Amino acid sequence: MSTTACSGNSAAQFPSSNFFAAAGEGIWDNGAACGRQYLVRCISTAKPGTCNFDQTIQVKIVDRAQTSSSRPSRGGTTMVLSTMAFGTIVNRSPPSVNIEFQQ
Repeated sequence: MSTTACSGNSAAQFPSSNFFAAAGEGIWDNGAACGRQYLVRCISTAKPGTCNFDQTIQVKIVDRAQTSSSRPSRGGTTMVLSTMAFGTIVNRSPPSVNIEFQQ
């Protein structure tokens, strides 16, 4: 298990659903984002037909994207989703997705 910016190497920080994320700088809020939960859904991708529009998931922020082991694929990334979370909101594997989210 890797160390996270929020709770070090505590396994308790990860939700049982495995829907978690690392916060991009826009929502990091000097670490206040740790533990926040967001409803997330895919709204578009570069590859048409890859969003699961009927899937809205709840993710928990457990890390900072800028310092996480899974770095953002693009600058300005809002969240880096766990593999389980990402795979639930998309059908295939586009390099990035546009998401809608709310706390």
